[in-house]
Amino acid sequence: MNTNVLKRFIIYMAILTFVMFTAWALVRSFMNRPPGDYETEVCDIRLKDKKYEDALDAANKALLKTPNHRGAIMCKALVFIAEKKYKEASDQLNYLINFLEKNIESDDLTGKGTLAAAYANRGIIKDRAEKYEDALKDYLKALQIDSEAVEGPGLGTVILNYKFKSSSVKERALYIYEQLKLPKNERVLKIKELDEGQVMHKPGKL
Repeated sequence: MNTNVLKRFIIYMAILTFVMFTAWALVRSFMNRPPGDYETEVCDIRLKDKKYEDALDAANKALLKTPNHRGAIMCKALVFIAEKKYKEASDQLNYLINFLEKNIESDDLTGKGTLAAAYANRGIIKDRAEKYEDALKDYLKALQIDSEAVEGPGLGTVILNYKFKSSSVKERALYIYEQLKLPKNERVLKIKELDEGQVMHKPGKL
């Protein structure tokens, strides 16, 4: 047999084997995903596209497969916040906070990140309702649970929201704390341009 032909055959077989193993690994990864994870990712995508009804539909499908799916509950809350349905959003976040505080294990880093994000988002809702003392409590709780999870928007988010300065939970908490120490007539707690730059928080993986 021609040596060059044999070499090419071996190379092709090696490439084919690699492709097959990679494809099988992807299939197994997809098949082994917890029920509801795929629908939650769809919710997140639809939320980014501002297709809120589709996002809620995907989240509800996830919750049918896995009741108390924390990513799906968070996504529903974020959809309601985007629609300025703050009562509905607060209900979702209250439920999520109560559920996580009763159920997450000490080594569940994603769960802690989700809990911190839930507190941060609830704080933002209270902030927008001008309930600044309550907002500060939620911000501080979020920072206490997992400060890295709510450290602030990434570069991509800042670029997408370039018109506004996006403050982190820590920055906003410090600002509120300092303002609340001032006499009421000297406080400046609502600045439209900065408030509009606040970005919702979610864990790295919904």
